[in-house]
Amino acid sequence: MHIPQLDYLKGIFIILMILFHLVYIGDNYPYMKQVVYTFHMPVFLILSGFLSSARKSGKEFLCSMRWIFFPYAVMEAGYVIASSFLPVREYVGEMSLCTILTKIFMAPVGPYWYLHTLILCRLCYYLIVELVGRRFSPLSFLIVLGLCYWGVSEIMCLMSFSYSMYFLIGVGIKTYEVKFQSFFQPSVWSVVPLIILCSKQENLLGLKLSCIIITYLVISFSLWICPKLPKMVEQAMCTIGRNTMVLLLFSPLFTMLSRMYQPIFMFDPSGCCFAFFTIAITISGCLAITWCMDKCRLSQWFFGKEKMLK
Repeated sequence: MHIPQLDYLKGIFIILMILFHLVYIGDNYPYMKQVVYTFHMPVFLILSGFLSSARKSGKEFLCSMRWIFFPYAVMEAGYVIASSFLPVREYVGEMSLCTILTKIFMAPVGPYWYLHTLILCRLCYYLIVELVGRRFSPLSFLIVLGLCYWGVSEIMCLMSFSYSMYFLIGVGIKTYEVKFQSFFQPSVWSVVPLIILCSKQENLLGLKLSCIIITYLVISFSLWICPKLPKMVEQAMCTIGRNTMVLLLFSPLFTMLSRMYQPIFMFDPSGCCFAFFTIAITISGCLAITWCMDKCRLSQWFFGKEKMLK
């Protein structure tokens, strides 16, 4: 069943992702960047775990994974190549086919690590469901799945264990058949402990209890705000949220480009004008690229869908 509030949440947090992938903003607001990095991708992973389904045949599952992996691999390869000659922080010095394959399969750079983690988490989820899910109790199933994530993270070193646990939280909510808004109850009072926790740097980043609580409170407060927003704003957020895949894939094209025109906005030392302009350009540009791909029938080749724009 489609839940519009989840689109709204994805819209908020994809904008935050774009905002703090702007080097100028991250450098000028380093503490705020730490705060946002504490919860914005964990929220996406919780949502991904909650929305993931293992009720598919092996063929259907592999097909769905193919159309996540293919655009991920293409864009990650492009990012790695661009990082070898563009002035980015994740500079890749030696360029070779081995380097590209290593980044795609083992250690992605840029924002595409999320898709790499998503693929691994979903693959483990599907395999554990097929192997033991129908015979184990919900708690035992989640423990086994958590151990699987630990092995992939700590032994195979293929993803972050802390991020995989947020995916597991989403799977757990779904496994126990709890409604999302019953678990993350909207409350204006969430903002009070949220501010208190975020005021101390030791509470930020990682899988600490404080980070999990911060993530919960951010979702709670965001859901409280949703019905208070003007309808037009809420609908815009939901539209953005329905297109997070293409925004994630194509936004680095525009965040890299933003370095070229950033000096034009030096009249505003706060960076607000630069941020608003770049976010607008990035979202519009990503949606325009997707629209063109739909019209040229490239989406079927790239995403496995006739129309990707939602």
